[in-house]
Amino acid sequence: MKEQGLNVLTYNIHKGFNTGNRRFVLHQIKQALLIADPDILFLQEMQGEHRRHDKKIENWPDHSQLEYIAEGVWPFFAYGKNAIYNAGHHGNAILSKYPFERWENINVSPYPWASRSLLHGVIRRPESNQDIHIVCIHFGLMVKERRLQISQLCDRIVSHVPHEAPLIVAGDFNDWLGQADRLFHDHLGLQEVFRHTHGRYARTFPSWLPFLQMDRIYFRGMNPISCDRLTHSPWHMLSDHAPIAASFVL
Repeated sequence: MKEQGLNVLTYNIHKGFNTGNRRFVLHQIKQALLIADPDILFLQEMQGEHRRHDKKIENWPDHSQLEYIAEGVWPFFAYGKNAIYNAGHHGNAILSKYPFERWENINVSPYPWASRSLLHGVIRRPESNQDIHIVCIHFGLMVKERRLQISQLCDRIVSHVPHEAPLIVAGDFNDWLGQADRLFHDHLGLQEVFRHTHGRYARTFPSWLPFLQMDRIYFRGMNPISCDRLTHSPWHMLSDHAPIAASFVL
């Protein structure tokens, strides 16, 4: 039987703005993502709605940022709010070339002023009867908060993901101290793909001179082929994070 390939990319898009919020670059982000052409996108800080920006910013899309990026390439998508404020909200999004069997957004924030969530989806490719579990995350900045969120993610995986099922957990972990890795590896059998292929975590923040290891792709139940941190042009001029792209075979 021919091995089935799967290409994924995780990216904190900074609500469509470049570093320092000086320019709205969502259109350039979309073009870069189209060229990368992954099967599944894990996006953080997706602006779901902003009632002031859509009036003041000249090239703000007519429909949501999620629909604008997904149009014509990723027909299946899910969005989970994890920050709500007077002008609107932003959160995590998963865009996929393959249909969702189901998805759920789980609130994991201990603080109402710093809402965080796990966006857990299950996809199935047309040529396969096997579910692939995918989780998009954006963890908090505080150590205590992050520790709780890592524990909640572990509980979610144990209770909702069969151990034999292919699984990808990707996003902005804000985990420059490396708290998640030992727990994920020892208790869940997860590996981080950049570390697996390069021997270290990818430095992804800030994008113009990355030195913090913020963004990661964990996996189990599949074999990694390659993994790259995208820092070449135009990525270093877009969001304040660099994306990570990985390829697997199931």
